[in-house]
Amino acid sequence: MLPRTACNLVILALVCLPAVGAAQDLPAAPLIQAGAASAFAAALPDAPATNESAEPPQSAAKGQQPKRILGIMPNYRAVSAGTIPPPPTPRQAFRIATQNSFDYSSFVFVGATSLLAENSNSHPKLGKGVAGYGRYYWRGFLDKTDGNYMVIWALPSVLHEDERYYTRGRGNVLGRAAYAASRVVIARNYSEHDTFNASEVFGRGIAQAVALSYYPSSDRSAGAVAAKYGWAIGRDALTNTFREFWPDIAAHLHRRSS
Repeated sequence: MLPRTACNLVILALVCLPAVGAAQDLPAAPLIQAGAASAFAAALPDAPATNESAEPPQSAAKGQQPKRILGIMPNYRAVSAGTIPPPPTPRQAFRIATQNSFDYSSFVFVGATSLLAENSNSHPKLGKGVAGYGRYYWRGFLDKTDGNYMVIWALPSVLHEDERYYTRGRGNVLGRAAYAASRVVIARNYSEHDTFNASEVFGRGIAQAVALSYYPSSDRSAGAVAAKYGWAIGRDALTNTFREFWPDIAAHLHRRSS
């Protein structure tokens, strides 16, 4: 009979050899490998139970942002929860501004808001009817486009601010909504620290100043400009809030349809 030490070495060899063989892509004897694996597993304590397998498949994508919301709304500025990409280069920021400005949905959005403005006679001197609608449309499109390039590309490239929206994806509803809305005054800089969102605050202001050159003189009062500026900031805050909760909404709709 072999001494106890020799027996222990034999058992150890039986346990280790299959693992070495697998690492070297060499075939191992199935019966020996299975027996050794069973003996090794029996000697280990039970692994702690996890909830990963119990979660529905869509939970793995919680907080994941699509490029489009509902297949229509461009969502290129959103960053998925838990993701920290490198700061955008000026070229990347320019591309995002261009995608937001000239996406097909932008023409539809401007068309709808121009129709509402023309119907409510927001700027009487622009007129009514088809001609009036055309005057509203190109001005509305210019408002949106120069604002996008100021806020997403020009000022962030100079001030080193990241104007993408970083999804929080956790916490209670009020906390997440407050976080999302506050991003119009708080941005992430290239050092990944929160800073005053000068690109948003001043970029929208510059866009409104530019708009003074192509709107009728009767619509250039301080009150009118302040109202348009407030609408632009508020719209961005609402858009951020919608972005924050869209992954949750999409997951809920997926569960209901499945």
